[in-house]
Amino acid sequence: MVHTPFPCTDLNGVAAPPVLDTIGGTPMISLQNLTGASDASVVVKLERCNPGGSIKDRPAWHIVRKAEEDGLLRPGGTVIESSSGNFGISLAMIGAARGYRVIIIVDPKATATNLAMLHAFGADVIVVDEQDDTGSYHKTRIALANRLHREIPGSFRPDQCFNPLNAQAHYRDTAVELVDQTGPALAAVVATVSTGGQLGGISRYLREHAPEVHMAGVDAVGSTVFGGESHAYLIPGVGLGWTPANLDDLSRLDSVYKVSDEDAFLACRVLARAEGILVGGSTGAALCVALRLARQHGPDRSVALIAADSGERYLHTIYHDDWLSEHGLSLDTSPGELRRRVDRLTPYSVHPPQTANYRPELAGELGSPHAPVDERGSAAVPRPRS
Repeated sequence: MVHTPFPCTDLNGVAAPPVLDTIGGTPMISLQNLTGASDASVVVKLERCNPGGSIKDRPAWHIVRKAEEDGLLRPGGTVIESSSGNFGISLAMIGAARGYRVIIIVDPKATATNLAMLHAFGADVIVVDEQDDTGSYHKTRIALANRLHREIPGSFRPDQCFNPLNAQAHYRDTAVELVDQTGPALAAVVATVSTGGQLGGISRYLREHAPEVHMAGVDAVGSTVFGGESHAYLIPGVGLGWTPANLDDLSRLDSVYKVSDEDAFLACRVLARAEGILVGGSTGAALCVALRLARQHGPDRSVALIAADSGERYLHTIYHDDWLSEHGLSLDTSPGELRRRVDRLTPYSVHPPQTANYRPELAGELGSPHAPVDERGSAAVPRPRS
């Protein structure tokens, strides 16, 4: 991603960049204790090192910068987005740094920590409590964000679910870093899916520049990004009720896995105690798959996964025994139990295009600014309900 330089503060002769120029360039670390002697090494890209604490800083900043360049977002403007997690926090941070009002639409699943972070950055928070037809809140959140965007003059809607710049940010930035850091030993990359930007952008880059690398997508059991039965699940930052537009070509994926809440959370807790690495639930799901793929490759190869954020945001949920017990989830933190569960893990599909669950009409139904245009060149906007 190419940034226009900002003036830098000189601190005793040392040039210091502004906060948003520190997005990207995150480190890659290697696991030491959870892989066997005959396994490929597992390497983890730590996206918590971005200034907003997650991988979502990358697409949020890319989208905002492009809006500024195109005149869609002007000084003093308002940014409106649907997000109960990291993307909203990233936008709130960027809004604070750039002087924008930020309105974030969340739902009851938003954690107290995430709400506190949104408020700390000065964002206005609106809670939606109406579920959509999938039992989640995604559609009702998105529809409200789009309505507010139409009603508030000077507002900008990043629209992470339908904006192709989401995937472009990861294609131009995240994927390039990952491949450069891992080198020729890279055998597989594991990434989770929600709005599709991360998985869509990285898979496209790999197919064009490293087609021999296995690309594995990870979803939550209960999500229907790749079809299947829809039901409630607890893993934050993963899943959707449809295949997102940013994941526009499922043939770029070699395999798809669905991971349960319990397996993902157990992996998080084992990683913290066995490796000293604190991550969020989506990373736990990705770790299960990465360890499984590491068994299939020799010790001279590596399997890379993205650690989307830090576990500090989930201390009162994933890492809290009482919370896990309330949801009937295991408190086990033994590497042996994780290995047993990983051994049982099998792909949900090795032909991902056959599992597609695209809803091309959805953007128009929800009033997205990135909906297909009609013959008059106008975006398809749903009619008001009578």
